[in-house]
Order: sequence, then C-alpha cells, then structure tokens
Amino acid sequence: MLSKLKNKYASMPVQVKASLWFLVCTFFQKAMSVISTPIFTRLMTTDQYGEYNVFLSWMGMISVIITMNLSYGMFMQGLVKFSDKAKVYASSLQGLTLVLCSAWTLLYLIFRDFFNELLGMKTVQMVAMLLMIWATAAFQFWSSEQRVNNKYRLLVVITMLVLFIKPALGVVLVLNSEDKATARILAMLAAELAGYVWCAFVQLKRGKVFFSKRFWIYALKLNIPLIPHYLSQNMLYGVDRIMVGRYQSNDAAGIYSIAYSIAVLMTMFNQALTQTMGPWIYKKIKDKQVKDMAPVVYSALLIIAGANLTLILLAPEAVTLFAPPKYGDAIWVIPPVALSVYFMFMYDMFASFQFYYEKSWFIMGASIMGAVLNIALNYLFLGKLGCDYVAAGYTTLICYIMYALGHYVCMHWVCKKHLNNMQPYDPKVLLGMSVVFVAAGLLLLLTYDYPILRYCMVGMIALTVIIFRKKVSAYVKQLLSFRKLKNENKDS
Repeated sequence: MLSKLKNKYASMPVQVKASLWFLVCTFFQKAMSVISTPIFTRLMTTDQYGEYNVFLSWMGMISVIITMNLSYGMFMQGLVKFSDKAKVYASSLQGLTLVLCSAWTLLYLIFRDFFNELLGMKTVQMVAMLLMIWATAAFQFWSSEQRVNNKYRLLVVITMLVLFIKPALGVVLVLNSEDKATARILAMLAAELAGYVWCAFVQLKRGKVFFSKRFWIYALKLNIPLIPHYLSQNMLYGVDRIMVGRYQSNDAAGIYSIAYSIAVLMTMFNQALTQTMGPWIYKKIKDKQVKDMAPVVYSALLIIAGANLTLILLAPEAVTLFAPPKYGDAIWVIPPVALSVYFMFMYDMFASFQFYYEKSWFIMGASIMGAVLNIALNYLFLGKLGCDYVAAGYTTLICYIMYALGHYVCMHWVCKKHLNNMQPYDPKVLLGMSVVFVAAGLLLLLTYDYPILRYCMVGMIALTVIIFRKKVSAYVKQLLSFRKLKNENKDS
C-alpha cells in the first residue's frame, strides 16, 4: 500500500503536489493552535492570557493600517499580470512595505507615550508588534511567489519550523519570566525574525529594484480603497476582546478569549467547505445556473449547524480540555460565538456574487456596517450599561446576523441586475433554518447545569445519526456532488 501511495504521489502533477502540501501546512497551523492553547492557558494567568490576546487583536488591525495588506490577493494577482517582470514587482513591493513599516515605527517612537496610553501596551510590546508586522509581510510576499510558481518544498520547511519554534520557545520564555504575556510575544518575534526576514532580502536581491513608481502607484491605487474593508473585517473579528479588556479587565478578556478561540475552531469547517465549493459556485454564476446551488448550500449549512450545535452541547468539556478551572465561566460565551460561525459561512455564500461581479463597494459597505455595529453595541453594553463580558458574545452574534443579512440584500440586488432576477436561495428556507438553529443553540444553554441531561442528549444524537446514517450520507453526497464539475470541465 505504501508503495502504491508513493507511486501515485510521484505521478501527480506539480500543481497537485503543491496544493496538497499547502493544505498540509494549513492543517498543521490549525492543529498547532489547538495543541498550544491548553499549554499556555495553564502557564499563564487569565489576566496574562487576556493581555496577550488583546495584543493579537490590536496587531491584526494595526497591520492593515501599516502595510495596507499589500501582500494579500492583490500581490498574487500582480505576479500573474506582470509575469514578465514578476521579480521586479516583488522586489519593489518589499521596498514599499519596508518604507511604510519604517515610517510608522519612527512615528511611534516619537509619540510612543501617546500610543502606549491609547493602546494600553508597553514599549517593548509595541516595538515587537511593529517588527512582526514587517517580518510577516515579508514572508507573505515570498510565500505568494512560491505558490504562484508551485515551489512548495522550502515553503513547507520554513512554515513548519516557525510553526514549531513559536510554541516551544514560548514555553521556555514564559516559564522563566514574570511578565509572561510579553515573554510569549517575544518568543513569537524571535521565531518570525529568524524564519521570515531573509525573505525580504532574497526578493530585493533578485529584483534589484527598491523603488518602482509604476508598481508602487499600482499597488497603492488598488489597496488604499480596500483598507476600510480589511480593517472592518479585523475589527469585527477582534474588537470585542479589546473592549472587554478596556472596560472590564485583562482577566475578563482572557476568559472571553479562550471561549472565542474554542468557538472559532469551527471556522475550519467553514474554510474547508468554502475553499472546496468556491470554484463550483463561481462556475454556476458564470453559467447562470444559480438555481442548482440551493440544495448543495442548504446541505452545507446543515453540516455547519450540526457541528456548531455539537460544540455548544459539549462546551463545558471543551473548556475543561483547553483550560484550567479558572476559565470555567467561558462556557457561557461559547454558544453565541459558535452560533456566529454559522452566519460567517452564510455570508460567504452570499458574497460570492459580489466578488464575481466585482461589486467591491458592496463588500466594503457590509464590512464597515458590521464593524461599526460591533463597536457601538460593545460600547453600549460593556461601557455604558456595565454588562458582563458574556454580552460581547451576543453582540458578536447580532453583528454577524446583520452582516449576513446585509450581504443577502446585496446578493439579491446583484442577481436582479445581472441574472435577470434569478435568485439562488429561498429566503423562507434560509430564515427557517436560521431561526431553528439559533433557538436550538440557545436552548442548549439550559443543559449546562445538568450534565446527565447533556450526556443523554449526546447519546440520543449519536443514536439518531446511526439510525438515519443513510440520510446523513445522502446529504454529504449531495454536498459533494459539485465534484462532477471536474468531469464537465474535461468534456468541455
């Protein structure tokens, strides 16, 4: 069997091998996050863990402002568009990013007291953040070039090394430091500087161009309008942890963060299904066969709903696995955040139409709406009314419901204009599924104080799946039916 697998792997086209290894890297990144979380929640206090997670939330938003996300999709698009000058293009954008990071670092050093007070961080943490933002961008430029050229070996090695060094060095520094949050941050910095910085100099040496007026203007022209969208997405994802830390305490932010981290693990299902279904959905839109999408998308929504309801049901056990007893109250945050994951997936199914027809203003508008609503609700409930941090979980749920609704309205308009009002989904079906899902998730909260009842429910669900395994299998087969697209492409 091993020999057959080896021969089969050897016969694969390089594009397939590259895709396989990129998938492996993504899997290990998620796996390492799962493995390391229980370790650090036991080495750090809730206050220290909260401080570290607030730092990560700030870094996600500040990175968008400093680098303008130049190393994201626009860069890969440019590598293909300017394939004859790809090395010069990569070199010049490394130069532009270095200039941006240097300018912002200088600005911070001049006004560091103001920024430290504004963000609630120490100078060493801010300097580490700025260096990591540059190092990560440098690596993303290089890794995108490797992906475009299907060069996966060195990329896999570097990714895996940094992936394992970060938590290993983190454990060593955290154990030997009183300021454990800063120690964890410095471990990340050391790993990324060692693993990523050389990428910038390699591309600068190959391209031999630091400044290119043509490519700098091209990159800035495309990315500056997208900053509100990228920033809003990061704010929607991380601003609640910042506001919990600001209005309550880092201790509360730590408990909230562990619940959030556990719940958003379910986004792995979202990403897997979205990445697999994406090409099929775009082809259906292109061929104006959007009516074929509903059965597959409904099946996917049922799978996402089932996975998240299972997590909600097992939330007390999940928190016990990932963290010590001091994080016990995190169980009350998991249900609303897990419910949000369902609406995150729903948003992707709607947004595909805006992406296909290049309605970037719609996408940006919905993102800004969600971010502003998140800030306003958190300010109201946490700041003005002084509610418990659990309220932040429900503001997240409300915001993602509105986010999905906003994209549904945009999708409806796009279909009306470009597809002769051919709508892919029945709004009554979507509403019915969503109401039942949210109601079931909230009702499961009532079982947390009755473990025997919960265990009975788990047993009943398992028994139901076994009894109706043929129907479950039919749903999965229907979900995967879009794989026939490969045969359609071959025939065409």
